[in-house]
Amino acid sequence: MMNKFTSILLGATALVSTSAFAQGSAANTPEAKLPEPKLIVAISVDQFSTDIFNEYREDFTGGLKRLAGGIAFPNGYQSHGATETCPGHSTILTGSRPSRTGIVANGWFDPSRARTGKNRKPDYGIYCSEDVDVAGSNSSDYTVSPNLLKVPTLGDRMRAVNPASQVVAVSGKDRGAVMMGGHNTTLTMWWDGKAFRSYAASEAAVPKGAALVNSRARAAIDKPAKVKLPAQCASHSRAVGIGGDATVGTLPQRKAGDARAFRASGDFDSLTVDLALAAFGEKKLGRGAATDVLAISLSATDYVGHTYGTAGAETCTQMALLDATLGRMFAALDKSKVPYVAVLTADHGGHDLPERNSIQGLPAAERADIKLMPQGLGPVLAKAFDLPEPAVMGDAPFGDIYLSTKIPPAKRAAVLDAALKHYRTHPQVEVVFTKEEIAATPSPSGAPEDWSLIQRVRASFDPERSGDFFVALKRYVTPIPNTSFGYVATHGSPWGYDRRVPILFWWKGVSPYEQPNGIETADIMPTLASLIGLDVPKDEIDGRCVDLIAGTATNCK
Repeated sequence: MMNKFTSILLGATALVSTSAFAQGSAANTPEAKLPEPKLIVAISVDQFSTDIFNEYREDFTGGLKRLAGGIAFPNGYQSHGATETCPGHSTILTGSRPSRTGIVANGWFDPSRARTGKNRKPDYGIYCSEDVDVAGSNSSDYTVSPNLLKVPTLGDRMRAVNPASQVVAVSGKDRGAVMMGGHNTTLTMWWDGKAFRSYAASEAAVPKGAALVNSRARAAIDKPAKVKLPAQCASHSRAVGIGGDATVGTLPQRKAGDARAFRASGDFDSLTVDLALAAFGEKKLGRGAATDVLAISLSATDYVGHTYGTAGAETCTQMALLDATLGRMFAALDKSKVPYVAVLTADHGGHDLPERNSIQGLPAAERADIKLMPQGLGPVLAKAFDLPEPAVMGDAPFGDIYLSTKIPPAKRAAVLDAALKHYRTHPQVEVVFTKEEIAATPSPSGAPEDWSLIQRVRASFDPERSGDFFVALKRYVTPIPNTSFGYVATHGSPWGYDRRVPILFWWKGVSPYEQPNGIETADIMPTLASLIGLDVPKDEIDGRCVDLIAGTATNCK
């Protein structure tokens, strides 16, 4: 049976001949030469906001300095409202917003589909990278799959036209690799909490170097790590209390056996890059007849931001280590002589913890009231309306909230009104949009920095997967009620600090320029496609081709 995804790929195949990827298909001029890449290197740095990029830009000496000196859009946008890892990664190589990719959050709820979860409790959750058709699967114990991604990636389109193209995706998170790699990869690998692994069906395709990387990862976890504070980070080292005797802000030393702290370290990114380079070497990427894709998602910056906040010595040190790791990766790619184009962006931005913000000139910063958590409101409404299960479902005090299907039709409107009143009258809530209000809003266009709040929410709305209403907290309200939830800071809001991300392009011989106005991460895929002569029907994506040629020539047709 032909589904929507298959028909899109067949359409792409019909539009592009088997001799596609003719290099330099747009007009070359003496003033600026188009790149002729045999390899596209797409990098996502998880939670690498424009704010962080701008703060540390002058300190970069390695890979980030190279990228910033190419074609820089420092004010790029993950333009949608659901600024989380999975939705953000789904935009980077599909050319589409979450409203089209179907990836509305890291996880969503299907109130009509209960599965058995932890402690044999009903699990209505759907994880964005799971195969929901696997027996016994639930949102926390699942088989990794790209099946929930509704659209093809750049790699999918390339392989549909020319199966000789290879697509390798590597990440510290399964959702990062899956959403950038897509449905038809040569190799997809991610960290599963103990080791880097791949789909079971593709074990034979795993590079031999993966075993060494995993061995080094285990060794790094098993021994304590002493990280030296870079000189430029001394001014960022200041302890901030987060409750009790706990503090963040000074560079911690990792204890032996602490796998969680390992993820929030430069070692994690370094080993992810080592795995990507092993695949690059063993798969001979960029050395065949067709153009290949190497997609790399680096997760440590996100774990650092969640665990310690974004403005302390921890993030400053992470930026120095990331810069060095990327420099080492580019040196290896350069040595291979493979002509490549690199692009770097992020899946979302982030905001610092309110405890530090409140003592650094932002007194409005605060933590969300725990009464906004759906887990608290759901039972209260169930008791008030005599319902058999919690009336509302959701993961957090903001974003998509779902009504239970066990609510009798005669009571549904009253329950919804009560839930809406609870959120709309709360002083920390900016606005609440109903599903009907969002659906009636046209898909946004124009400069993403000018979109209204409901347009941002509309860009991540899928009528099949989004909630019955969407809650937007006020600016600077951190949606973590207290630090006992495991993290001190997070992202996910429709505000600028979570939406703004750098978008950086580089290739050997690039004529650099910088554009301060906003573009979308959805623009990356059609821009890369233009560099390899791959036609992408405009009605199948949300992004546009961005002109990367500094002069009168253009890569966009």
